[in-house]
Amino acid sequence: MSGTFVGMPAFPEAAREAVGDETLRGNLRHATHTIRDKRARAVAELDDWAALREAGKRIKDHTLRHLDRYLVQVEEAVTAAGGTVHWAADADEANEIVARLVKETGESEVVKVKSMATQEIALNEALQAQGIRAYETDLAELIVQLGKDRPSHILVPAIHRNRGEIRDIFRSEMSEWGRPAPEDLTDTPAELAEAARLHLREKFLRAKVGISGANFVVAETGTLVVVESEGNGRMCLTLPETLISVVGIEKIVPRWQDLEVFLQTLPRSSTAERMNPYTSMWTGTGGGRNGEGDGPRTFHLVLLDNGRTDTLADEVGRQALRCIRCSACLNVCPVYERAGGHAYGSVYPGPIGAILSPQLRGTESEIDASLPYASSLCGACYEVCPVAIDIPEVLVHLRERVVQGGPTVRNGNRVVLKPAGGHAAERAAMRAAQWAFTHPGALRTGQRLASRTRRLHPRTLPGPGRAWSGSRDLPAVPAEPFRDWWQRTRGGRDGAK
Repeated sequence: MSGTFVGMPAFPEAAREAVGDETLRGNLRHATHTIRDKRARAVAELDDWAALREAGKRIKDHTLRHLDRYLVQVEEAVTAAGGTVHWAADADEANEIVARLVKETGESEVVKVKSMATQEIALNEALQAQGIRAYETDLAELIVQLGKDRPSHILVPAIHRNRGEIRDIFRSEMSEWGRPAPEDLTDTPAELAEAARLHLREKFLRAKVGISGANFVVAETGTLVVVESEGNGRMCLTLPETLISVVGIEKIVPRWQDLEVFLQTLPRSSTAERMNPYTSMWTGTGGGRNGEGDGPRTFHLVLLDNGRTDTLADEVGRQALRCIRCSACLNVCPVYERAGGHAYGSVYPGPIGAILSPQLRGTESEIDASLPYASSLCGACYEVCPVAIDIPEVLVHLRERVVQGGPTVRNGNRVVLKPAGGHAAERAAMRAAQWAFTHPGALRTGQRLASRTRRLHPRTLPGPGRAWSGSRDLPAVPAEPFRDWWQRTRGGRDGAK
């Protein structure tokens, strides 16, 4: 995976700065609460939501088990429809392919549909280095690009910005990228949207090359699907003569019929809508023999691995590849709500980023080794996930990998990771707990000793434990161990309290 964000401090340090930003916390709190409340109402309308969720999980799991077969089927279907398929093992290879394809058209500008995969590989920066300018056309992505910022949310990349900040960005930066914002621009949503529309319209009409991702790729037909709410995607997918789509290999679904499930669960989980305002589907090239009709004359599909097959090799962690990028987990996460997306050091923030980034990139860097700990393990993320990813299970699994090390797969090779530094005390504590739980007599004695000395216990832990008790109440030790209470009251049958 791209190292664009690697080099950031560990999550606790990055989050500490974000938590101190009252404006950021206010923006996040307002936005996430609004989205999740609307989502809850939209989901409650469907009596069969649980069945749809289970169906989505099964479709994704089936596809991942047979991904080799479906990838070949996609290539055959896209090729038969007039497209060309390229295979990219990592970010560098994907960026090289896209840059070469753009240069072959003779163009130096491209318009882009919002795409997590292209953000993951830092495509905009790679194209800029080759003299190609990429224009984001999604409103939130435009705000991020103009503000020389980074996305902080999967669905709403500029969620950390308020209307006043957006107005200031438009006023100061739009002229550098094209049509300037009106001098009297206010922070009303309608005026901001109109300024963006006029700014982008000239780019849509001029661009000869479009770049997109895809929400889904249908193996049986080679059809790509993009769902969006603004119409910019429809413009990027139909107006340019050349379309290049960069898609993670996990986005495949086997059959056209499978879209029935995801086109119900994705919009309700992401934008809290019954259906997306714009659902664009294309198969190969358009225009016909005489160059008439909608769609690109030339279509390229770049299938991106970039750590996905390594993730697939992990029986517990592979469920992260079910993700359909709805962002529901971010909107219910108490950690994300307070820390924001930038602290995760990845284009994939929140709970899903905490399990996806360390698997795609590995846990060798400081930021990636800390991400599995960026959670309270409350389980709210699992409850709202439309494909039932057990994020808490994967978090605990990755924590074990960080602390204990052990076998894993990196770049297609089996390797043995060394335990991460800074966890010696944790490993010692776990070994002590293991010994105690396998020696009942010692455990019983320790429990009684702890109960009898409970008045002497400190309110906070000393040494390294101070970081834990600095933000949590130390649990009070009961007056007597459970075993003694059970023996004394016969399991409560004596009526003892």
